[in-house]
Amino acid sequence: QVQLVESGGGLVQAGGSLRVSCAASGRLFTINAMGWYRQAPGKERELVAQITSGGSTSYADSVKGRFAISRDNAKNTVTVYLQMNSLKPEDTAVYYCNAQVIWGAYWGQGTQVTVSS
Repeated sequence: QVQLVESGGGLVQAGGSLRVSCAASGRLFTINAMGWYRQAPGKERELVAQITSGGSTSYADSVKGRFAISRDNAKNTVTVYLQMNSLKPEDTAVYYCNAQVIWGAYWGQGTQVTVSS
């Protein structure tokens, strides 16, 4: 089992910055990659950014150059950060942390990010 606890998020004006964090615990050795997805009202959940266990990163085209994903490995916890800069109203969504393992995936509870114009 893998447990994911998210923090951060909130309300920010357009052009501002925000950082969300996801702390993973449990069977960390089973995780192949971690990432952030988002889901806006009436839209499907989409991948925003991902970082593999080897450190490779990938981003949705809509956030390239504005968002950065990073990872901090501790003894019993892996924390993944999503630094969001130059935020736009269209970035408003619930952001979900995701951990991919061999047999499937784990999800965080979600954190709301709201960007006002």
